[in-house]
Amino acid sequence: GDPNDNMVMIDSGEPYRAWTRQILDYYAELGRPRMSAILVTHGHEDHIGGLDRIQGEMGCQVRCHPKLAAYLTERLGTGCVQPIKSREVIPTGGGQGLRALFTPGHEDNHISYFMRDQRTLFTGDTILGNSSSSIRNLKQYMASLELLARQRPNLICPGHGQLVHDGAKRIQWYIDHRQAREQQIIKALAAGSGTVDEVVKAVYPRNLRKNLRSAAARNVTTHLAKLMEEGAVSQNAVTYSVNGA
Repeated sequence: GDPNDNMVMIDSGEPYRAWTRQILDYYAELGRPRMSAILVTHGHEDHIGGLDRIQGEMGCQVRCHPKLAAYLTERLGTGCVQPIKSREVIPTGGGQGLRALFTPGHEDNHISYFMRDQRTLFTGDTILGNSSSSIRNLKQYMASLELLARQRPNLICPGHGQLVHDGAKRIQWYIDHRQAREQQIIKALAAGSGTVDEVVKAVYPRNLRKNLRSAAARNVTTHLAKLMEEGAVSQNAVTYSVNGA
């Protein structure tokens, strides 16, 4: 936004007093500009930490996904939270605006924000700067990636990691990576791997560090849930199989 006109803030970050103090100190350095809203990407604590203190100092509403509004209202009080509508444009000052894009997958209350004139996308935890994101619902997540790809952003500002200057290319990499992993899992099941652990051993490198195996198992489980939802895979107790194989 424009400190001489109107500004918004996206997420409040970590739940540490020192972190919150840095934000408020910078707000003071800017001259305490008029803030129209604090926009929330999703409800994880490392994105809404210190929100009560920051909202109190800035005196503006907190805008969030409708599924998150009741929870944040309990934390902040009645009248402090206003749900965002899908594809709503929030003015940011200087004639600019951010379009709210509902992007479930990492969480069902996730929103990304797109500044069309600047081709800049704020992705929260849907796209990260240095790694792939953890996923709760892969079918929703893939649809969200397709939505973000259609925006064709130049710059991505993620919730974690470095800025991404080839935004559209990075989104396509995420899509290709997930689709390739899905095909690997289907191939492993068709070849006789039945349990999650067996699929992990078939799909991931043999030298995968032990501390990463649980994350790999969660990733495989998320893929299997998507495939079952689509009718491609069936589950029998702890084993899985490809339908029609």
